[in-house]
Amino acid sequence: MPTKLFLPEDRYFGPDPKQKEIAQQLYRRVKDLPLICPHGHVDPRMFADPDYSFGTPTDLLIIPDHYIFRLLYSQGIPMEALGIPRKDGGEVERDHRKIWQTFAEHFYLFRATPTGMWLTHELYSVFGVDEKLTAESGQRIYDQISAKLATPEFRPRAMFERFNIEAMSTTDAATDPLVHHQALRKSGWKGRVVPCFRPDGVVNLDNPAWRQNIKALSAVSKIEVKTYKSYIAALENRRAFFKRLGATATDHAAMTAHTEELSPRQAEALFRRALAGKATAEDATRFTGHMLMEMARMSIEDGLVMQLHVGSFRNHNPLVYARHGTDMGGDIPIQSEFTRNLRPLLVKYGNDTRLTLVLFNLDESTYSRELAPLAGHYPALRLGPPWWFFDSLSGMERFREMATETAGLANTVGFNDDTRAYPSIPARHDLSRRVDANWIAGLVARGIVDMDDAQEMIQDTAYRLAKKAYKF
Repeated sequence: MPTKLFLPEDRYFGPDPKQKEIAQQLYRRVKDLPLICPHGHVDPRMFADPDYSFGTPTDLLIIPDHYIFRLLYSQGIPMEALGIPRKDGGEVERDHRKIWQTFAEHFYLFRATPTGMWLTHELYSVFGVDEKLTAESGQRIYDQISAKLATPEFRPRAMFERFNIEAMSTTDAATDPLVHHQALRKSGWKGRVVPCFRPDGVVNLDNPAWRQNIKALSAVSKIEVKTYKSYIAALENRRAFFKRLGATATDHAAMTAHTEELSPRQAEALFRRALAGKATAEDATRFTGHMLMEMARMSIEDGLVMQLHVGSFRNHNPLVYARHGTDMGGDIPIQSEFTRNLRPLLVKYGNDTRLTLVLFNLDESTYSRELAPLAGHYPALRLGPPWWFFDSLSGMERFREMATETAGLANTVGFNDDTRAYPSIPARHDLSRRVDANWIAGLVARGIVDMDDAQEMIQDTAYRLAKKAYKF
């Protein structure tokens, strides 16, 4: 007999009866609120084309999701066996049923992980799967999902509406012409999907394609980028274009939180060295630090919220990077420091209420030591939710415990799903809402806040903080 899939209504709530009862009350108040998705990586093409198809269950759930294939790879399963494309066009497994069967046979690897929680929820709630995914059930579940994906109800726009998504931001390179966003705006569809300006490819000098990206920036902005001054003009041009298409935010990734302000002469000299292919590692660090300050200045002028993701050693595994490229699950946390590194930016712009700078970080030790005190002081700073490896039940719990008592809830920005896995969005938000309901219920049970405050707090964490911070 197949093993039935069961999702308890009180899942993720603590075992104390009083806390659990309060948590359930709070969760029920917000479980059906609209979803604000201010940061993620869903492809806008799927919304621009009303007839877009996700393809097979493998296309949808395995091949694009590094949360899944990185854990399988850690157990010695080659990425080629999972259908992950190679940069050199080399052979990979093309039998999607076989790939799915490999996934099903190893689904036990995801026990007690956030990925396992999300996948179980979406299989059950999105696709109506009522048995556990195992080697024995794998092909039946594959057929069930395939049948659903062939129906109009499982087109991206229909799912957007069923998921009750109020607003979603994609993440787009500064050089992206945003053709899908333009088509989407012309289509008349009412769903709100907006771009987010990500300039890393034209800012980080250690990007191997930096000079090519500068040529693309010249072409798309119609500003010939030959000097630092023209470079800044081109970036401001692109930000304005993104904003016209609905963007409310920018996104920046840096190894560290280092910021410094170069003089115009220093910036020009460094930029010219980079154009000539002569920039050093120190140049790259200094230029990124300077450009973070420039982006803060631009955000004050154009009103775009600034997001900064710090602490990821990108593409740590050179073999995987050489074969498959970026975003393959090989981004690993490093130790981070903010108090000194971010001070030049904060001294100049941190007291300006026109700036909203949302910090994301992979070094949990900084939450209580640095980030909460900084966000609890500087008007411009907000703390983003746990990201990547700490985007989990336990990571969210630790974040609330370490950050809130010093920063205050109002200096956080709610939840964002940060995903390419479109069907997992409701599951991710549901997990976050349950974690916050349980945390707030514990405060009520201990007499730290009363139920009136708790009901306001759960509305904030589930909906209002994200809507306000990201100007949706």
